[in-house]
Amino acid sequence: MKTQIIEKIEKVMQLHLSEEQMQLLHKTLIVIIPNEENSSIEEKKLDYIQIFLAAKRVEGCSDKTIRYYESTIKNVIYAINKEPERTTTDDIRLYLDEYQQKSGASKVTIDNIRRILSSFFAWLEDEDYIVKSPVRRIHKVKTCKTVKETYTDEALEIMRDSAECIRDLAIIDILASTGMRVGELVKLNKSDIDFQNRECVVLGKGNKQRKVYFDARTKIHLQRYLDSRGDDNEALFVSIQKPYARLQISGVEIRLRELGRKLNLIKVHPHKFRRTLATMAIDKGMPIEQVQQLLGHQSVDTTLQYAMVNQNNVKASHKKYIG
Repeated sequence: MKTQIIEKIEKVMQLHLSEEQMQLLHKTLIVIIPNEENSSIEEKKLDYIQIFLAAKRVEGCSDKTIRYYESTIKNVIYAINKEPERTTTDDIRLYLDEYQQKSGASKVTIDNIRRILSSFFAWLEDEDYIVKSPVRRIHKVKTCKTVKETYTDEALEIMRDSAECIRDLAIIDILASTGMRVGELVKLNKSDIDFQNRECVVLGKGNKQRKVYFDARTKIHLQRYLDSRGDDNEALFVSIQKPYARLQISGVEIRLRELGRKLNLIKVHPHKFRRTLATMAIDKGMPIEQVQQLLGHQSVDTTLQYAMVNQNNVKASHKKYIG
């Protein structure tokens, strides 16, 4: 019924409006015409959210990101219980304050919600569904920046020496030498590895490809691992036992966590290898723009957050340049 109404209106108006105006009319009709005569506000809210999520999919956002956006926006919109065009800045401020008080959520979590709402309402504004985003006047939440730990050289060597199998050793090596994300690691196939040039192409966030590079030790251990396999799976890393399925993110995380517990190492997880590489690269003088490209960050600010500058280097520089 709704589709038929829209088609009739557009048929009448197409002789009087430009193509751009017709597109705006179509977007408006989708939102304002109810699906049924007794259509509720909730259905209108859902229309806005689904169109926004469709736009994000077209932009290349992952399914995981889409699900996070959807659940966050729905929780806020339904809690406020207003149509988006009637939602005010005070509505959102009160929601964020109440949510933090009731849930005890961290400031980082609250700012993530604010950031997602900002994206949603800014999109509604850009698409002319609303006049002005109510999130514009809600500033970034100030958070305490903690110094996140990296692996020491000793910790990396202990993990390598204690790896239970050649596969785990190859995983430690490739994470440590490339700084790739664990999600990028598990997507790799054997054919993606260029052993001659010691490089491979990974598929990062937003389906963007980039080259990463590994050292000679990684090459040797990776070749040994592949030579030891008797399966025909195209995946670079597979489970140790049959049916030798592609290794998943959870599998890598669990394996490293167990290794950390056995060795009494603090917080052993895949992402820590990435932060360690960034810190080491900057400490050794690699230009920050190259580190940014290596890690696949859109913003250099993100790269700087990953890297913790070695205080010994700061002390040496202070002595050299200041006294």
